[in-house]
Amino acid sequence: MSSLLIRNIKTIYGINEHYGGIKSGTAMSQVSTLEDGFLLAEYGQIKAYGAMVDCPDRADVVVDADGGHLLPGWCDSHTHLVFATSREEEFVYRLKGMTYEEIAEKGGGILNSARKLGLMDEEELYEASATRLEKAIRSGTTAIEIKSGYGLTLESELKMLRVIRRLKESYPVAIKATFLGAHAFPMEYRNDRQGYIRLITETMIPQIVHEGLADYIDVFVTKGFTVEETDEILKAGMRYGLKAKIHANELANSGGVQVGIENGAVSVDHLEQIGSEEIEALKKSKTIPTILPSCSYFLDIPYAPARTMIDAGLGVCLATDFNPGTSPSANIPLLLSLACTQMKMLPEEAFNAITVNGACAMEVENIYGSIAIGKMASLIITREIPSFAYIPYSFGENHIKQVIVKGKLIN
Repeated sequence: MSSLLIRNIKTIYGINEHYGGIKSGTAMSQVSTLEDGFLLAEYGQIKAYGAMVDCPDRADVVVDADGGHLLPGWCDSHTHLVFATSREEEFVYRLKGMTYEEIAEKGGGILNSARKLGLMDEEELYEASATRLEKAIRSGTTAIEIKSGYGLTLESELKMLRVIRRLKESYPVAIKATFLGAHAFPMEYRNDRQGYIRLITETMIPQIVHEGLADYIDVFVTKGFTVEETDEILKAGMRYGLKAKIHANELANSGGVQVGIENGAVSVDHLEQIGSEEIEALKKSKTIPTILPSCSYFLDIPYAPARTMIDAGLGVCLATDFNPGTSPSANIPLLLSLACTQMKMLPEEAFNAITVNGACAMEVENIYGSIAIGKMASLIITREIPSFAYIPYSFGENHIKQVIVKGKLIN
């Protein structure tokens, strides 16, 4: 299939011919649209779009949107999609009153996932992860970042990253890989923190880079690794060409934002616990604040102050944090609803946060995240709904009619 024509589109959302990078402050509430339109894709890229009166009369494949809206595909810039099994038993522990830290001390949390992943062979891990990715794609995700971090040994971290590479090779969506060996300290290193850091910096990073397995390096700095340890690990990664990302300020105001900015992090993620000092530091930097409301919902912890950040002039990114322990959902329409109802983001702000800004947080904004000639034709056709705002408003229904990835229809 070399050409695809989408006809009778009620509204094309997210037009951005100038690409423009991240949307910040008041610009986050601005979405360029075109009513009663068409879009033509050739060889996976957007070739043309415009008013229906100018619609071409033929293409290899023609899709009638029947009055549905056309959106750029979701860009989910923070996930842990590769994992062994679910952890619903910890969900029950929390319902019984146990804290995140108490569950970890009981052998749950990240170490629980690491134990299970260590016992799973690579083929089984790939198949389970591929099933999750396919579900995310059918829900409209067309660009995604996937982290390691449930390995915590050289062998298991490499296994996770090789699975991510296989997903990249097997699926047409954009996938970025992040090495998160510094997710937690394994039990055998609890009394030898520097020993595990040496394993990360002197053994894991060189091997991962030698095999070309990662784009980014990440550290869980909130009640995990100290600011000083984080700085050491990030600098080691950067010496090998891995750009920084940070799990920052989820459970405490940890200094994670500052150390991320100092190391030129592409993004600092979570941010449930930040104040004016961190917001001012972010305003002076190029680091993107990424907020994860599904995690706040599931753990019943504070939400990141999105409204304060946007009103201060920042551009924020939304992501699912899809993982088995603290955000077991890749459901972006639900994420949008949480952003609007719990963080008081406008629907347009949430739209930009999960499309163009999400693409920026993965450094793929030149080809994903908005509608422009030459960009990838990775798109969502909605059912016939009044407007984009209806998606977060009517959060209990599936409003996606068709997903298109690089000009091909996804069943």
